[in-house]
Amino acid sequence: MTKSLADLRKDAASILEAGLEAADPERAVKASVRLEGEMLVVGPDYRLDLRGVDRVFIVGGGKASAPMGKAVEDLLGDRITGGVICVKYGHGLDLRRTRVTEGAHPIPDAAGERAARDIIALLESAGERDLVISCISGGGSALLPCVPPGITLQEKQDITGRLLAVGADIYEINAVRKHLSVTKGGNLARFAFPAHVINLMLSDVAGDATDTIASGPFVPDGSTFEQVLGILEKYNLTATVPESILSRLRSGARGEIPETPKEGDTIFEKVKNVIVGSNFLSLSAGEARAVNLGYETILLSSAIEGDTSEAAGFHAAIAHEVRSTGKPVPSPACILSGGETTVVLKGNGKGGRNQHFALSLVEKASRISCSVFLSAGTDGTDGPTDAAGAIVDTDTGARARQLGMDPDDYLRRNDSYNFFQPLGDLIMTGPTRTNVMDVRICLVG
Repeated sequence: MTKSLADLRKDAASILEAGLEAADPERAVKASVRLEGEMLVVGPDYRLDLRGVDRVFIVGGGKASAPMGKAVEDLLGDRITGGVICVKYGHGLDLRRTRVTEGAHPIPDAAGERAARDIIALLESAGERDLVISCISGGGSALLPCVPPGITLQEKQDITGRLLAVGADIYEINAVRKHLSVTKGGNLARFAFPAHVINLMLSDVAGDATDTIASGPFVPDGSTFEQVLGILEKYNLTATVPESILSRLRSGARGEIPETPKEGDTIFEKVKNVIVGSNFLSLSAGEARAVNLGYETILLSSAIEGDTSEAAGFHAAIAHEVRSTGKPVPSPACILSGGETTVVLKGNGKGGRNQHFALSLVEKASRISCSVFLSAGTDGTDGPTDAAGAIVDTDTGARARQLGMDPDDYLRRNDSYNFFQPLGDLIMTGPTRTNVMDVRICLVG
């Protein structure tokens, strides 16, 4: 089957669309939660008799939490007493029983903190015959900030920004967040106890670690104050973070402040944690679409992390092998991967990790005939931009030079957005109201 560059670009967009459809949070919740008479059935093995439940509350935070809440409302209707959900600005929905608020991401703001305190108040009102249904997705860490006494939200904003700038991974960032919060790292389970809790999660982390998704507000935490101090030392941040933060972390390491709740704590006895959607499911849907479009496919991994440029080089090497030897699959080939890489900022340009991934491939793609590379965030936003990602093909470098643009210069300045914008090669989906990390698509015609 012969595939032109135009065909490949069109097919890449179609494969991404399939992945986004599979990550639809409303559909994911409805596939995992159902009613059988008065019995609420969650996942393959959890059943709760609603005749023993007096009130039902919905809480949540994350980019996909509003459509997740809508799915719960559609299922339970007037059984729901009320609730509070916080989503990223522009990701809200009008729900019948649940108040949806909006806050900032990835750097938290006062609106998110107000929502977090409202959720805490609601949870504290719940009793042992009440049910809390939590709708958690990627972005929940930033959208449910609630700092402990002695630390300001601005100080937490500052340390979050510093960790992002030095390329700390999501596990490290969330470990820090958990120990500077009264909502994360299992702490919301403290407020909800002794109510029943069903915690529905749309995973945006490699390996679907439940304690990392939105910093695990209802999940036992495995990180410690001592480990958090080690993270700050690793990135040489101990000399620049506020003394109030260092003081809290050091007090915690000495045992003067209670640790985040751990496995085996009684507060988790009535908590059921369920993953309803993940990156792997999106990649699998993309793989099925690629097969239908006539491609030989290979799904590398849904858990690729590490340096973005290095990941780009790895994908280019596989595409080159396909072109040269027909391995690991013959052309027309579709190579899929997911996960979440990191970019160490060296310039002051505009972009995100997916656009940086694509920009890192411009020169490499020019040496692989009839090839296309697309990388996009499933949440529809890549870094602090309105683009989800970008697409590159064999001819991108030549088209850029016709406009007087040097890809290496834009890479040095971390200015991928302004490289792809005049080329018309930004991926613009708008808010998708979901978040299962990134989807990368490599096509060799």
